[in-house]
Amino acid sequence: MLTRIMLIGLGGAVGSVFRYLLSTSVYKFLKPSFPYGTLTVNACGCFLIGFLFVLLLERFDGQADSLRSLLIIGFLGGFTTFSSFSLETLNLIESGELLSGLLNVMVSVFLCLSLTWVGVVLGRLV
Repeated sequence: MLTRIMLIGLGGAVGSVFRYLLSTSVYKFLKPSFPYGTLTVNACGCFLIGFLFVLLLERFDGQADSLRSLLIIGFLGGFTTFSSFSLETLNLIESGELLSGLLNVMVSVFLCLSLTWVGVVLGRLV
C-alpha cells in the first residue's frame, strides 16, 4: 500500500510539472485570450489515458498495477486540468465572454472524448 501511494505521489508530481511546462509553452505561440494551454493539456491527457488504459489494463491483464498507479492515477491525475478548465470557463462567462466560454466547453468535451477514443483504438492496435 505504501509503495502504491509513493508511486501515485511521484507520478502526480511529475504530471503537474509536465502540465505547467506544456501549458506555458502553448502560450509562446498563441495569445492567452483563450485557455489554449489548458485545452492542449486536457486533450493530450485524454489521449494518453485512453492509450495507457488499454495497454496497462487490457493488454497486461491487470498485472501492471504499479505502472497503472504511477502513470494513470499519478501522472495523468497531476497532468490533466479539468479543475482549471472549469475555473477558466467560468471566468470567461463571468467576464461577459459567454461565446468563448461555451466554445471552450464544446471544443474541450468533443476534442477530449474523441482523443480518448483514438487512444483506446491505437492502444488496441499496438
